[in-house]
Amino acid sequence: MHTVEVSGSLTIAIPFHRGVDYLASAIESVLAQERPDWKLEVFDDSGQTGEIGDLVGSYEDPRVAYHRNERNLGMVPNWNRCIDRAETDLVALLHADDRLEPDYVAAMLELAERHPDAAAYFCDARIIDARGSRRFSFADATKRFFVPSDEHEYVLRGQQAVRALMRGNFIMCPTLCFRKSVLGTERFSDSWEQVQDLEFTTRLLMQGKSLVGTTRTAYAYRRHDKSATSRQSESLLRFDEEFRLFDQVAARAEELGWSDVSRVSRRKAIVRLHLLYRIARDAAILRPTSALEKLRFLLTRR
Repeated sequence: MHTVEVSGSLTIAIPFHRGVDYLASAIESVLAQERPDWKLEVFDDSGQTGEIGDLVGSYEDPRVAYHRNERNLGMVPNWNRCIDRAETDLVALLHADDRLEPDYVAAMLELAERHPDAAAYFCDARIIDARGSRRFSFADATKRFFVPSDEHEYVLRGQQAVRALMRGNFIMCPTLCFRKSVLGTERFSDSWEQVQDLEFTTRLLMQGKSLVGTTRTAYAYRRHDKSATSRQSESLLRFDEEFRLFDQVAARAEELGWSDVSRVSRRKAIVRLHLLYRIARDAAILRPTSALEKLRFLLTRR
């Protein structure tokens, strides 16, 4: 693998598929970074001609580049292409409907300087709605209770870290900034459509790599009805993948002799709790068919 280290710089890669209305906001959030030592690369997997390239090209900044995939790769392969094509050792994947806070680049570079052996770095995120206003999310608010440290900055390593993520995945995937020289050939698995982030982070930890987090809120994550997460949660694909992944992690933990991790994973408590919350919400807003579908799904899973 070819990796070119550019000292003190970070690549922000946007794996674009749809949502051109949000793309300009994402790009502008990169241009507004307090630290200027970044590159921005947009990888267009939309299959459209002209529109996205014209938009990216309208920003007359030499640090901004556009790449159009010759064929549609799909979400996860495009994420991996973003990592592969980055010419800096550090690369972050900004989702096209999200925004960076002005200090994101500074936060990641500071973590990377203090923890050069980590495979990835991440931060807290504020939740915004389709219009960019702050939005409350029960699921995201709950995640903070599972962070295994009350320190401003913390290192995740080994079985304790995997156990913590199996209790509740508190890492907001798009905040992750990866160090390619530590990742080596490891990439997101395209066997998954929804849980590829949790699969990747637990796999890295089980290989002995470390992740470093900060409680600094340096990312704005947009939750809206048209997002892939919303669609896949409603279709139950998300929960089906979570049940399968938790069993996979449990099996691997048993091989490693991590009995406590295996036990927590087999219980799938956080997945069941999330399903119960959605069932209650559907019932409250008079969606009995959807509530019953989720209840049947829950009762038939081990």
